[in-house]
Amino acid sequence: MLLHDWRRFGGGFRYALIAAFVGLLTLGTSDYAPAAYGADTDRPSLSDEYAKRRRLYEAISLRSGLEWPYIAAIDQYERTISQAHPKTRPLRQGAVAGVYVPEERWSGDLNPTKEDTNPASIRFFRGIGQDGSGDKIADRGKDEDLLYSVAVQALQYGSAEDDFSIGLWEYYHNTRAVQRIMQFAKLYRHFNRLDLSGHTFPLPLKSTYSYRSTWGNKRGWGGRRIHEGTDIFAGHGVPVRSTCYGIIEIKGWNAYGGWRIGIRDLNNLYHYYAHLSGFDKNIQTGDIVSPGQVVGWVGSSGYGRPGTQGKFPPHLHYGIYRDRGLVEWAFDPYPLLHRWEREEYKMLKGKR
Repeated sequence: MLLHDWRRFGGGFRYALIAAFVGLLTLGTSDYAPAAYGADTDRPSLSDEYAKRRRLYEAISLRSGLEWPYIAAIDQYERTISQAHPKTRPLRQGAVAGVYVPEERWSGDLNPTKEDTNPASIRFFRGIGQDGSGDKIADRGKDEDLLYSVAVQALQYGSAEDDFSIGLWEYYHNTRAVQRIMQFAKLYRHFNRLDLSGHTFPLPLKSTYSYRSTWGNKRGWGGRRIHEGTDIFAGHGVPVRSTCYGIIEIKGWNAYGGWRIGIRDLNNLYHYYAHLSGFDKNIQTGDIVSPGQVVGWVGSSGYGRPGTQGKFPPHLHYGIYRDRGLVEWAFDPYPLLHRWEREEYKMLKGKR
Protein backbone atom coordinates (compact mmCIF):
# COMPACT_ATOMS: atom_id res chain seq x y z
CA MET A 1 0.00 0.00 0.00
CA LEU A 2 1.22 3.54 -0.72
CA LEU A 3 2.58 4.72 2.61
CA HIS A 4 4.64 7.71 1.49
CA ASP A 5 1.72 9.87 0.34
CA TRP A 6 -1.34 8.69 2.25
CA ARG A 7 -2.43 12.26 3.02
CA ARG A 8 -2.90 13.22 -0.62
CA PHE A 9 -6.29 11.47 -0.92
CA GLY A 10 -9.21 13.52 0.32
CA GLY A 11 -12.33 12.99 1.16
CA GLY A 12 -22.61 20.28 -24.87
CA PHE A 13 -24.11 18.38 -27.31
CA ARG A 14 -23.11 20.88 -30.00
CA TYR A 15 -19.52 20.60 -29.09
CA ALA A 16 -19.74 16.84 -29.07
CA LEU A 17 -21.12 16.78 -32.61
CA ILE A 18 -18.33 19.01 -33.87
CA ALA A 19 -15.68 17.10 -31.96
CA ALA A 20 -17.01 13.79 -33.19
CA PHE A 21 -16.94 14.81 -36.85
CA VAL A 22 -13.47 16.33 -36.49
CA GLY A 23 -12.32 13.17 -34.77
CA LEU A 24 -13.67 11.01 -37.57
CA LEU A 25 -11.87 13.16 -40.13
CA THR A 26 -8.58 12.93 -38.25
CA LEU A 27 -8.88 9.31 -37.14
CA GLY A 28 -6.55 8.10 -39.82
CA THR A 29 -3.64 10.09 -38.40
CA SER A 30 -4.21 11.13 -34.80
CA ASP A 31 -3.67 7.73 -33.23
CA TYR A 32 -0.50 7.04 -35.18
CA ALA A 33 1.58 10.01 -34.11
CA PRO A 34 5.29 9.37 -33.36
CA ALA A 35 5.64 7.55 -30.06
CA ALA A 36 8.22 7.72 -27.31
CA TYR A 37 10.69 5.00 -26.52
CA GLY A 38 9.00 1.82 -25.46
CA ALA A 39 5.73 2.47 -27.31
CA ASP A 40 4.13 -0.48 -29.03
CA THR A 41 4.86 0.78 -32.54
CA ASP A 42 5.83 -2.71 -33.69
CA ARG A 43 2.39 -4.13 -32.90
CA PRO A 44 -0.05 -3.34 -35.73
CA SER A 45 -2.80 -5.24 -33.92
CA LEU A 46 -2.61 -2.74 -31.04
CA SER A 47 -2.83 0.18 -33.47
CA ASP A 48 -5.92 -1.43 -34.97
CA GLU A 49 -7.33 -1.79 -31.48
CA TYR A 50 -6.84 1.92 -30.78
CA ALA A 51 -8.60 2.75 -34.07
CA LYS A 52 -11.57 0.55 -33.10
CA ARG A 53 -11.78 2.20 -29.70
CA ARG A 54 -11.67 5.68 -31.21
CA ARG A 55 -14.52 4.85 -33.61
CA LEU A 56 -16.54 3.48 -30.70
CA TYR A 57 -15.95 6.57 -28.59
CA GLU A 58 -16.92 8.88 -31.46
CA ALA A 59 -20.13 6.92 -32.01
CA ILE A 60 -21.07 7.08 -28.32
CA SER A 61 -20.20 10.79 -28.30
CA LEU A 62 -22.66 11.43 -31.14
CA ARG A 63 -25.39 9.48 -29.38
CA SER A 64 -24.86 10.79 -25.84
CA GLY A 65 -23.59 14.34 -26.38
CA LEU A 66 -20.55 13.66 -24.16
CA GLU A 67 -17.14 14.60 -25.55
CA TRP A 68 -15.12 11.58 -26.68
CA PRO A 69 -12.17 12.19 -24.28
CA TYR A 70 -14.54 11.70 -21.34
CA ILE A 71 -15.95 8.52 -22.85
CA ALA A 72 -12.43 7.24 -23.49
CA ALA A 73 -11.48 8.11 -19.92
CA ILE A 74 -14.42 6.18 -18.44
CA ASP A 75 -13.57 3.18 -20.60
CA GLN A 76 -9.88 3.29 -19.71
CA TYR A 77 -10.55 3.62 -15.99
CA GLU A 78 -12.91 0.64 -16.13
CA ARG A 79 -10.28 -1.34 -18.03
CA THR A 80 -7.56 -0.63 -15.48
CA ILE A 81 -9.77 -1.67 -12.56
CA SER A 82 -10.72 -4.89 -14.35
CA GLN A 83 -7.04 -5.60 -14.98
CA ALA A 84 -6.41 -5.14 -11.27
CA HIS A 85 -9.32 -7.45 -10.36
CA PRO A 86 -9.48 -10.06 -13.15
CA LYS A 87 -11.41 -12.59 -11.08
CA THR A 88 -14.28 -10.35 -10.01
CA ARG A 89 -14.31 -8.09 -13.10
CA PRO A 90 -13.42 -10.33 -16.07
CA LEU A 91 -12.62 -8.59 -19.35
CA ARG A 92 -14.73 -9.88 -22.24
CA GLN A 93 -12.91 -11.83 -24.93
CA GLY A 94 -12.67 -9.84 -28.17
CA ALA A 95 -14.34 -6.79 -26.64
CA VAL A 96 -13.37 -3.26 -27.67
CA ALA A 97 -14.72 -1.57 -24.56
CA GLY A 98 -13.28 -2.27 -21.12
CA VAL A 99 -16.47 -1.46 -19.20
CA TYR A 100 -17.76 -3.95 -16.66
CA VAL A 101 -21.28 -3.75 -15.22
CA PRO A 102 -22.51 -6.46 -12.82
CA GLU A 103 -25.58 -8.37 -14.01
CA GLU A 104 -27.82 -7.18 -11.19
CA ARG A 105 -26.85 -3.55 -11.72
CA TRP A 106 -27.54 -3.84 -15.44
CA SER A 107 -31.02 -5.39 -15.15
CA GLY A 108 -32.01 -4.11 -11.69
CA ASP A 109 -31.69 -5.77 -8.30
CA LEU A 110 -35.32 -6.93 -8.17
CA ASN A 111 -35.57 -7.92 -11.82
CA PRO A 112 -36.52 -11.62 -11.99
CA THR A 113 -34.88 -11.81 -15.44
CA LYS A 114 -31.21 -11.30 -14.63
CA GLU A 115 -30.21 -11.41 -18.30
CA ASP A 116 -32.94 -8.95 -19.32
CA THR A 117 -32.27 -7.05 -22.58
CA ASN A 118 -35.55 -5.13 -22.77
CA PRO A 119 -34.82 -1.44 -22.09
CA ALA A 120 -38.37 -0.84 -20.80
CA SER A 121 -38.37 -3.62 -18.19
CA ILE A 122 -34.80 -2.82 -17.19
CA ARG A 123 -35.85 0.78 -16.60
CA PHE A 124 -38.88 -0.39 -14.61
CA PHE A 125 -36.63 -2.33 -12.23
CA ARG A 126 -34.19 0.61 -12.05
CA GLY A 127 -31.37 -1.11 -13.88
CA ILE A 128 -28.87 1.01 -15.79
CA GLY A 129 -28.84 -1.03 -19.02
CA GLN A 130 -29.68 0.97 -22.15
CA ASP A 131 -29.63 0.62 -25.92
CA GLY A 132 -26.52 2.35 -27.21
CA SER A 133 -26.52 0.98 -30.76
CA GLY A 134 -30.07 1.77 -31.83
CA ASP A 135 -31.29 -1.83 -32.17
CA LYS A 136 -33.79 -1.45 -29.28
CA ILE A 137 -31.94 -4.10 -27.26
CA ALA A 138 -29.95 -3.40 -24.09
CA ASP A 139 -27.29 -6.07 -24.45
CA ARG A 140 -24.79 -6.30 -21.58
CA GLY A 141 -22.43 -8.14 -23.91
CA LYS A 142 -22.30 -5.36 -26.51
CA ASP A 143 -19.66 -2.62 -26.42
CA GLU A 144 -21.98 0.18 -27.55
CA ASP A 145 -24.65 -0.62 -24.99
CA LEU A 146 -22.23 -0.97 -22.08
CA LEU A 147 -20.31 2.23 -22.72
CA TYR A 148 -23.42 4.25 -23.57
CA SER A 149 -25.16 3.09 -20.39
CA VAL A 150 -22.31 4.21 -18.14
CA ALA A 151 -21.95 7.50 -20.04
CA VAL A 152 -25.62 8.25 -19.49
CA GLN A 153 -25.24 7.57 -15.77
CA ALA A 154 -22.34 10.02 -15.61
CA LEU A 155 -24.39 12.65 -17.49
CA GLN A 156 -27.38 12.58 -15.16
CA TYR A 157 -26.49 15.99 -13.68
CA GLY A 158 -25.22 17.56 -16.93
CA SER A 159 -22.16 17.72 -19.15
CA ALA A 160 -20.39 20.70 -17.53
CA GLU A 161 -17.20 19.54 -15.83
CA ASP A 162 -18.45 19.98 -12.26
CA ASP A 163 -21.81 18.39 -13.05
CA PHE A 164 -20.11 15.51 -14.84
CA SER A 165 -17.89 14.96 -11.82
CA ILE A 166 -20.96 14.74 -9.59
CA GLY A 167 -22.51 12.22 -11.96
CA LEU A 168 -19.35 10.12 -11.83
CA TRP A 169 -19.37 10.17 -8.05
CA GLU A 170 -23.01 9.10 -7.96
CA TYR A 171 -22.16 6.16 -10.20
CA TYR A 172 -18.91 5.03 -8.56
CA HIS A 173 -19.28 6.45 -5.02
CA ASN A 174 -15.50 6.71 -5.09
CA THR A 175 -13.62 10.03 -5.13
CA ARG A 176 -10.55 8.31 -6.53
CA ALA A 177 -12.53 7.07 -9.54
CA VAL A 178 -13.71 10.61 -10.28
CA GLN A 179 -10.16 11.94 -10.03
CA ARG A 180 -8.75 9.25 -12.31
CA ILE A 181 -11.38 9.72 -15.03
CA MET A 182 -10.92 13.48 -15.06
CA GLN A 183 -7.14 13.03 -15.28
CA PHE A 184 -7.44 10.56 -18.15
CA ALA A 185 -9.85 12.84 -20.03
CA LYS A 186 -7.38 15.70 -19.68
CA LEU A 187 -4.63 13.60 -21.24
CA TYR A 188 -6.79 12.39 -24.13
CA ARG A 189 -8.02 15.91 -24.88
CA HIS A 190 -4.49 17.37 -24.77
CA PHE A 191 -2.87 14.83 -27.10
CA ASN A 192 -5.99 14.02 -29.18
CA ARG A 193 -5.01 10.39 -29.51
CA LEU A 194 -5.34 7.15 -27.60
CA ASP A 195 -1.88 5.66 -28.00
CA LEU A 196 -0.02 7.19 -25.09
CA SER A 197 1.90 4.06 -24.15
CA GLY A 198 5.48 5.24 -24.74
CA HIS A 199 8.08 5.27 -21.95
CA THR A 200 11.63 6.38 -21.26
CA PHE A 201 14.21 5.53 -18.63
CA PRO A 202 14.03 8.10 -15.78
CA LEU A 203 17.65 9.26 -16.18
CA PRO A 204 19.40 10.29 -19.43
CA LEU A 205 21.23 7.28 -20.81
CA LYS A 206 24.33 9.41 -21.44
CA SER A 207 24.63 10.11 -17.71
CA THR A 208 26.56 7.93 -15.29
CA TYR A 209 24.27 5.84 -13.12
CA SER A 210 23.88 2.38 -11.64
CA TYR A 211 20.97 0.37 -10.30
CA ARG A 212 19.90 -3.10 -9.36
CA SER A 213 16.79 -4.66 -7.90
CA THR A 214 16.39 -3.36 -4.33
CA TRP A 215 12.74 -4.34 -3.95
CA GLY A 216 11.84 -5.60 -0.50
CA ASN A 217 15.09 -4.59 1.21
CA LYS A 218 14.73 -3.53 4.83
CA ARG A 219 14.45 0.11 5.77
CA GLY A 220 14.74 1.38 9.34
CA TRP A 221 14.16 5.15 9.30
CA GLY A 222 10.65 5.96 10.46
CA GLY A 223 10.00 2.40 11.62
CA ARG A 224 10.59 -1.03 10.17
CA ARG A 225 9.38 -1.29 6.57
CA ILE A 226 10.41 -2.67 3.21
CA HIS A 227 11.85 -0.81 0.25
CA GLU A 228 9.03 -0.21 -2.24
CA GLY A 229 11.01 0.68 -5.35
CA THR A 230 14.37 0.76 -7.12
CA ASP A 231 17.27 3.05 -6.19
CA ILE A 232 19.15 4.51 -9.18
CA PHE A 233 22.44 5.98 -7.99
CA ALA A 234 23.81 8.97 -9.92
CA GLY A 235 25.57 12.25 -9.37
CA HIS A 236 23.89 15.12 -7.61
CA GLY A 237 21.99 17.23 -10.15
CA VAL A 238 21.53 14.63 -12.89
CA PRO A 239 18.20 15.33 -14.64
CA VAL A 240 15.22 13.17 -13.67
CA ARG A 241 12.72 12.58 -16.47
CA SER A 242 9.11 11.51 -16.63
CA THR A 243 8.98 7.90 -17.73
CA CYS A 244 5.46 8.23 -19.14
CA TYR A 245 2.64 10.37 -20.44
CA GLY A 246 0.83 11.49 -17.34
CA ILE A 247 -0.51 14.07 -14.93
CA ILE A 248 1.50 15.49 -12.05
CA GLU A 249 -0.57 14.37 -9.11
CA ILE A 250 1.62 15.59 -6.26
CA LYS A 251 4.74 17.68 -5.82
CA GLY A 252 6.53 18.81 -2.67
CA TRP A 253 8.14 17.57 0.51
CA ASN A 254 7.65 14.24 2.22
CA ALA A 255 9.53 13.20 5.34
CA TYR A 256 10.49 9.84 3.82
CA GLY A 257 11.07 10.82 0.19
CA GLY A 258 12.26 14.38 0.64
CA TRP A 259 11.52 16.51 -2.39
CA ARG A 260 9.34 14.15 -4.39
CA ILE A 261 6.95 14.16 -7.29
CA GLY A 262 4.15 11.76 -8.26
CA ILE A 263 2.85 11.22 -11.80
CA ARG A 264 -0.29 9.28 -12.78
CA ASP A 265 -0.39 7.55 -16.17
CA LEU A 266 -3.23 6.14 -18.27
CA ASN A 267 -2.66 2.64 -16.95
CA ASN A 268 -3.66 4.01 -13.54
CA LEU A 269 -0.11 3.61 -12.29
CA TYR A 270 1.39 6.14 -9.90
CA HIS A 271 5.06 6.85 -10.63
CA TYR A 272 6.90 8.04 -7.53
CA TYR A 273 10.21 9.96 -7.78
CA ALA A 274 11.91 10.68 -4.44
CA HIS A 275 15.02 12.25 -2.86
CA LEU A 276 15.21 14.99 -5.53
CA SER A 277 17.43 18.03 -5.11
CA GLY A 278 14.72 20.19 -6.70
CA PHE A 279 11.98 20.45 -9.32
CA ASP A 280 11.64 22.03 -12.72
CA LYS A 281 10.08 25.40 -11.85
CA ASN A 282 7.83 25.32 -14.92
CA ILE A 283 5.79 22.31 -13.81
CA GLN A 284 2.97 22.35 -11.29
CA THR A 285 0.48 19.91 -9.83
CA GLY A 286 -2.10 19.09 -12.49
CA ASP A 287 0.27 19.67 -15.41
CA ILE A 288 0.66 17.18 -18.24
CA VAL A 289 4.06 15.61 -18.87
CA SER A 290 5.49 13.44 -21.64
CA PRO A 291 8.16 10.71 -21.65
CA GLY A 292 11.61 12.24 -21.39
CA GLN A 293 10.45 15.57 -19.97
CA VAL A 294 12.67 16.78 -17.13
CA VAL A 295 10.74 17.10 -13.87
CA GLY A 296 13.61 17.44 -11.37
CA TRP A 297 17.17 16.49 -10.47
CA VAL A 298 18.86 13.74 -8.48
CA GLY A 299 19.57 14.59 -4.88
CA SER A 300 19.76 13.21 -1.36
CA SER A 301 16.79 14.87 0.33
CA GLY A 302 14.57 13.27 2.94
CA TYR A 303 14.55 11.42 6.23
CA GLY A 304 13.76 14.52 8.23
CA ARG A 305 12.18 17.95 8.28
CA PRO A 306 11.74 19.98 5.07
CA GLY A 307 15.12 20.73 3.58
CA THR A 308 16.97 17.79 5.14
CA GLN A 309 19.78 16.68 2.83
CA GLY A 310 22.75 14.34 2.79
CA LYS A 311 21.72 11.43 5.01
CA PHE A 312 22.59 9.03 2.16
CA PRO A 313 24.36 9.13 -1.21
CA PRO A 314 22.53 10.98 -4.01
CA HIS A 315 20.13 8.73 -5.91
CA LEU A 316 16.67 8.56 -7.37
CA HIS A 317 14.17 6.37 -5.57
CA TYR A 318 11.70 5.23 -8.25
CA GLY A 319 8.51 3.42 -7.29
CA ILE A 320 5.34 2.35 -9.06
CA TYR A 321 1.96 1.82 -7.40
CA ARG A 322 -1.15 0.28 -8.98
CA ASP A 323 -4.57 1.73 -8.15
CA ARG A 324 -6.93 -1.10 -7.27
CA GLY A 325 -9.97 1.13 -6.82
CA LEU A 326 -9.88 1.87 -3.10
CA VAL A 327 -6.20 1.36 -2.27
CA GLU A 328 -2.85 1.36 -4.05
CA TRP A 329 -0.20 -1.33 -3.88
CA ALA A 330 3.43 -1.11 -4.90
CA PHE A 331 5.12 -3.59 -7.21
CA ASP A 332 8.73 -4.06 -8.25
CA PRO A 333 9.61 -1.48 -10.95
CA TYR A 334 12.98 -3.04 -11.80
CA PRO A 335 11.77 -5.18 -14.76
CA LEU A 336 10.08 -2.16 -16.33
CA LEU A 337 13.12 0.06 -15.79
CA HIS A 338 15.35 -2.54 -17.42
CA ARG A 339 12.94 -2.85 -20.36
CA TRP A 340 12.65 0.91 -20.90
CA GLU A 341 16.42 1.32 -20.71
CA ARG A 342 16.98 -1.45 -23.25
CA GLU A 343 14.32 -0.12 -25.65
CA GLU A 344 15.65 3.43 -25.47
CA TYR A 345 19.18 2.22 -26.24
CA LYS A 346 17.79 0.26 -29.19
CA MET A 347 15.94 3.25 -30.59
CA LEU A 348 18.90 5.58 -30.17
CA LYS A 349 21.11 3.07 -31.94
CA GLY A 350 18.63 2.90 -34.83
CA LYS A 351 18.79 6.69 -35.30
CA ARG A 352 22.54 6.70 -35.90
